[in-house]
Amino acid sequence: MTLAEKILAAHTGKTKVEPGELVNVPLDLVFANDITAPIAIREFKRIGVKKVFDPNKVAMIPDHFVPNKDIAAAEQTKLVREFSREQGLIFFEVGQMGIEHALLPELGLVLPGDVVIGADSHTCTYGALGAFSTGMGSTDIAAAMASGEIWMKVPTSIKFIFRGKRQKWVGGKDLILYTIGNIGVDGALYAAMEFTGEVIDNLPMDDRFTMANMAIEAGAKAGLFQPDEKTLEYVKSRAKRPYKIYKSDVDARYERTYEYNVSDIEPQVSFPHLPSNARPISQVGNIKIDQSVIGSCTNGRISDLRLAAQVLKGHKVNPYVRCIIIPGTQQIYLDAMKEGLLETFVEAGASVSCPTCGPCLGGYMGVLAAGERSISTTNRNFVGRMGSPKAEVYLSNPAIAAASAILGYIASPDQL
Repeated sequence: MTLAEKILAAHTGKTKVEPGELVNVPLDLVFANDITAPIAIREFKRIGVKKVFDPNKVAMIPDHFVPNKDIAAAEQTKLVREFSREQGLIFFEVGQMGIEHALLPELGLVLPGDVVIGADSHTCTYGALGAFSTGMGSTDIAAAMASGEIWMKVPTSIKFIFRGKRQKWVGGKDLILYTIGNIGVDGALYAAMEFTGEVIDNLPMDDRFTMANMAIEAGAKAGLFQPDEKTLEYVKSRAKRPYKIYKSDVDARYERTYEYNVSDIEPQVSFPHLPSNARPISQVGNIKIDQSVIGSCTNGRISDLRLAAQVLKGHKVNPYVRCIIIPGTQQIYLDAMKEGLLETFVEAGASVSCPTCGPCLGGYMGVLAAGERSISTTNRNFVGRMGSPKAEVYLSNPAIAAASAILGYIASPDQL
């Protein structure tokens, strides 16, 4: 069996599961945020169940409009806060909060071998730990909060093998943008993407989170990495409960296999209005920008901020560009402060925000006007994603976003 099949088989008590098989899967964690939770809460109450299946396995993470951006956001969060207190759920208040997909692994609430669902499409992030995690709709979350299970079809698995040596400035964001550009936004539809190869073995955890996070942008059900020493090093100080490591069998069957020579991959930039519109930085041309956003559940971790600071240090943000830095969690914010990264950002003329999804979904803290262009380390660049439907969003890694903020057009740090 593949990694995905092994995790699902273990949770269902079966010796084997097959792609296409319908299974009821017990859950290790169910969660939602300030946008998706209110719908789930209303549906949960409509079902008539009095208590969630296990309050220690249900989490509410306000992060999209937090701190509240307006009255509507405040009402949403109030509903989530009151339900969490009433049910005794895991809840993160302002000051404790972070972007859900950065916060949950950081606190050890997701561990290898888990099955996790969240009312957010980028729940697939936790595949970086060797967990089976996937996003579902709010009504599915309501049913899961009541029953502790999900009903789903076992996905097929597709293997992605990365060989060679990464070029300078190339990270997990570039590998996943290149992959999505190669297979398309539906190239892994309802499949589990399994990332392997010597490049993956050498890839830091933060980069793995980035790649798993964007598996959904290829239509995948999940994006998975086999746990290794880096995984164990990450979780050993965070885990507060037992967990189990699963690995694919050598004779596991895959729907398809892709092999990439990473030595040939440059830093990537995805053009509007799809993540699959990826181009190497050398073929981008002279595209002026109005804004640069560095953060999100995709690239708001400490290594991302270090990379941005490395590029920005000693430079000034272009006077015609707004550069917005958003740490993924309060801990990342604190670490960045202790390391002097925030000082570097402010001295360069960038704005530093508290942890929030903010501009990624056109929420706040960087919404675009008609005709404006933004380079962003976020995960989506659909029409209207970051504000006006007449704006344009270009996706990149933090180094490209930082260099672009300085030069005023999309560029590599090598051009500084």
